[in-house]
Amino acid sequence: MSCGYDWTVHAVARALRAATTTITCLAAVTIGSAHASDIPAPSPEKLERITAFFNNEVESGRIPGAVILIQQHGKPVYLKSFGFRDVTTRAPMTPDTIFALHSMTKPITNVAAMMLVDEGRLSPQDPLSKYIPAFADVKVGMEPPNDNDLSTLELVPPIRPITIADLMRHTSGITYEYIGAQWIQKLYREGHLFDGPFDNKEFVARLAKLPLSRQPGTLWRYGHSTDVLGRVIEVITGKTLYQFEKERIFDPMRLKDTKFVLDSDDERARVARPLPSDTILLDGERDRLAHPEWESGGGGLSSTILDYARFAQMLLDRGELDGKRYLSPAAFKDMTTDHIGPGSGVGRDYWYFPGDGFGYGYGIAVRTDPGIAKPPPAGSIGELKWDSGSGTYFGVDPKLDMVYVMLEQTQNERSRITPAFKKLVYDAFGTE
Repeated sequence: MSCGYDWTVHAVARALRAATTTITCLAAVTIGSAHASDIPAPSPEKLERITAFFNNEVESGRIPGAVILIQQHGKPVYLKSFGFRDVTTRAPMTPDTIFALHSMTKPITNVAAMMLVDEGRLSPQDPLSKYIPAFADVKVGMEPPNDNDLSTLELVPPIRPITIADLMRHTSGITYEYIGAQWIQKLYREGHLFDGPFDNKEFVARLAKLPLSRQPGTLWRYGHSTDVLGRVIEVITGKTLYQFEKERIFDPMRLKDTKFVLDSDDERARVARPLPSDTILLDGERDRLAHPEWESGGGGLSSTILDYARFAQMLLDRGELDGKRYLSPAAFKDMTTDHIGPGSGVGRDYWYFPGDGFGYGYGIAVRTDPGIAKPPPAGSIGELKWDSGSGTYFGVDPKLDMVYVMLEQTQNERSRITPAFKKLVYDAFGTE
């Protein structure tokens, strides 16, 4: 499970390629190469288990509400809303409810970057300093003998420059202020990244002054890499991240409710709000909303379930939606190939959020094997997924020609609900 930047876990901090061939082949198993009649349809009876689960979550007071969508062969087979957008006003949850996506922003930012790769304006192999020169002078922090004694911190040159691919696959050495050893968390907190107003340009300038937590290319480490990628997109295009994504993704895909800042009273009235007891998420949301000028490519978008399902369908259709191509076959393949598996030199540790059985492409996790758990968790080899610190979650399964999206706003319950929900989805398709 991803941690999501999210503003959610920022508040926590404040408060305290061996498998490539297999994946490529399996990712090609779409409806174009298999008849729909060969793919199991969900059991209506078992779909109702999802209904019972979320009804119980709401009735027991664990979550305010949720919206769930499962789509197969491009059409919804399950779409239900549960509970309330806001328990204080009793406004009901509906399919047009707007949710803070937090880290489910990341796949969208990476699609935007891959569009520039398609156009020859960006390459994963490019050094980051080509676009943001301040990163030419970045140093790597070597963990001091005493974890908290920054006076003994040694800074060394990187073994190689940070590349765009490092940003896309989270191997840049850039972290979050709540992830990693105490010394790097302390440095990030003392870096005043979130003081006063700032846009992407200013935020990345602040970030470039901090040391890397690891040598580039050596460890998967969740962090502000996708925020930096968003700034790279701005530098190349001469537009804000939202302007570029609106022009190239949101408008043509008809994602009318996907944006960084909600402009109208109607939009604000449709926002899903956490329970009053979910203080971590509430604090995180206050931080996010206090910086509307920051278009965070890592965690700043809001959207509805119908919007995000269209984006997920584009991924299921390998870069195409409604007859319009957004990513070339080559770019889509590159984005959804595991880039951190055996032979990549990339390590994993406690903070590896894709989870057991999953590798990582560009901005999205890809399942490479069943994993070590017995029995293996639900899902299919070749599936794509990501989630966030606010409980939002989506998956794309080429084998079943299916996408599923869960939108909720809960930090307290997300780690329990997400695996339970995913198991219910796959149980409904007879993959128990």
